[in-house]
Amino acid sequence: MLVQRLAVCALTAGLTVACASAVVVNTGESPSRAATTVPPSPAGRSDPNLVNAHDFYVETDSASGYYFTTPSGKWNCAIVPRAEAGCQSAAGAQHLGIPGEPETVRGPDGAAVAPNAIAVGDEAEPGFTWLDRPGLSPKSGKALTLDFNKTLAVAGFRCNVQDVGVSCLNEMTRKGFTFSATGYVPQYTPVPG
Repeated sequence: MLVQRLAVCALTAGLTVACASAVVVNTGESPSRAATTVPPSPAGRSDPNLVNAHDFYVETDSASGYYFTTPSGKWNCAIVPRAEAGCQSAAGAQHLGIPGEPETVRGPDGAAVAPNAIAVGDEAEPGFTWLDRPGLSPKSGKALTLDFNKTLAVAGFRCNVQDVGVSCLNEMTRKGFTFSATGYVPQYTPVPG
C-alpha cells in the first residue's frame, strides 16, 4: 500500500513538472480539442535600431516626456505621452526655414503667428505649429542626442533621425511627418532595415 501511494505521488509530481512549462491555449472548441501546447516564444528578438526610451525620459513639474536633440544640435524634439511628438528649432527661431513652411499658423489665442515647431498630435494632423517655450525642449538640463538611424519609440509615438531628416509617427493613427533643410512631407519615414 505504501509503495502504491509513493508511486502515485511520484507520477503526480512528474506530470505536474512536465505540464508546468507548457502554455495552454483555450480556443473555445469542444473539450476534446481545447487544450493545445504552444512552445514558448523565442527571447531576444528586437529592432536593432530602437534605443532605450528610459534614457531619454525627463520628469518636470509641467511636461514630463522623452526629449532628444538631433546630432547637429539644430533641433530639440520630444515625445510627450498621450499628447504629441515633434521638433522645434533649438535656436528659438520664429520661422523654421523649411521649404513649404506656411507664413503663419494659428496660435494658442487664435491669432496668426509664425510657426516654431512641427508636430503630430494624439488625434490631430501632422504639421507646422506654434508652441510656448520650452515647448519640445526639457524645462531644465540638456536632452540626450538621438543618433543617426536610431528610433525612439514610446507612449504611442516614434521618432528617428536619418540623413534624410527627422521623422515622427503617431502609432495609433499612422499619421506622421518627415522634415529636413530641403523640405517637409506629411509622412513618416522609417529607418531602413
